[in-house]
Amino acid sequence: MTTLIIFGLLLTLMLTGMPISISLGLTVLTFLFTMTQVPIESVALKLFTGIEKFEIMAIPFFILAGNFLMHGGVAKRMIRFATTLVGHWYGGLGLAGVVSCALFAAITGSSVATVVAVGSIILPAMVKQGYPQRFGAGVITTSGALGILFPPSINLVMYSIATAGMDVTGPDGMSVSTASVGQLFMAGVLPGLCLSVLLGLTTWYRAKKFDYPRLPRASWGERLQAFRECVWGLLLIVLVIGGIYSGIFTPTEAAAMAAVYAFIIAVFVYKDMGLKDVPRVLINAASMSSMLLYIITNAVLFSFLMASEQIPQAMAAWMTAQGLGVVAFLLLTNILLLAAGNFMDPSAIVLIMAPILYPVAVKLGVNPVHFGILIAVNMEVGMCHPPVGLNLYVASGITKMGITELTVAVWPWLLTMLGFLVAVTYLPGISLWLPRMLGMMQ
Repeated sequence: MTTLIIFGLLLTLMLTGMPISISLGLTVLTFLFTMTQVPIESVALKLFTGIEKFEIMAIPFFILAGNFLMHGGVAKRMIRFATTLVGHWYGGLGLAGVVSCALFAAITGSSVATVVAVGSIILPAMVKQGYPQRFGAGVITTSGALGILFPPSINLVMYSIATAGMDVTGPDGMSVSTASVGQLFMAGVLPGLCLSVLLGLTTWYRAKKFDYPRLPRASWGERLQAFRECVWGLLLIVLVIGGIYSGIFTPTEAAAMAAVYAFIIAVFVYKDMGLKDVPRVLINAASMSSMLLYIITNAVLFSFLMASEQIPQAMAAWMTAQGLGVVAFLLLTNILLLAAGNFMDPSAIVLIMAPILYPVAVKLGVNPVHFGILIAVNMEVGMCHPPVGLNLYVASGITKMGITELTVAVWPWLLTMLGFLVAVTYLPGISLWLPRMLGMMQ
């Protein structure tokens, strides 16, 4: 009954159009003041201890790095490099868009930034060359979602924060360690590459089917020159991933280094951004960071309420008693997350749903790292379907297409993503192979 009251109140508040962060906070305060004996002082203490985690500092730093790169000319150099590699194939500019999104996502960790930076450059070029606008919009909208999966994914950081410190036991009754940010980053690499290839194949197939334009084959000299121009941006991938894997940096320290490095290459190396532009970038990054941190703060309160009412444990016991196996649970998880994507943004979904579903998943023997990647892929799909898919709205702003028209445009690639979601769900080796090979987990 308690569970129904809490989620009923939360859903009612969200249906009024209230922001998810405020809905979470009001749900918690209403319940605490009227239906529980939890001391209100403990709420203040939980607010402080819940957001003092060192890993949270990685979020504003990665956002800042992404803002510097988005305004610093990195995207256009990556597009030029990707075009020299694959532009001569069917759907060359579309394939260049997929490759560019994968590269840019791997240095920013943000889907929205990827769609804006890559889409604003390559979509007009595709239309000018003779591609249908729907084709270009479908490619960029879905490929931009790779930012959720590739490190340094902000959503993977949030999953680690949401599940950190949870005392959960596996099917054998032994305590199970939660997933670290470093493990999640490495686990996202192979799925990110696989999804990039699948989206590229979908793009190539449709371009060949409808005989879309191809670019002349670039010479090796042109490819080398394009690589030299974008190498400073690509080195950021090495800085973040190499630094974390080698143990030189923690993920938070890597985020800080990424922000400093992005500032240097945007202002002093590429010189596409002047010092006068830096305050504007800092303000944009601060605005985005404060919005996410406000959501995190209220989600911490919501998690505290669920923990005090023993809701996750009750759900785990109920599902276990019903004889719900791993296959059925993972299917139910996907349905819940995809349904939540219809009216919530990815950050809120991760912070609300992860603490609820995580104990059940571990109890059934699901690896915490695999479960984090499964959630990330669900969030990618949610970014690309209506009515709240953020990538749809960003792409709509760039292309001036309506949401309905964009929804039709993305379907071929969205179906590819749904097929990949099934593979990631039931083939955990896709997520776990790389971190195990690197010795980061058993």
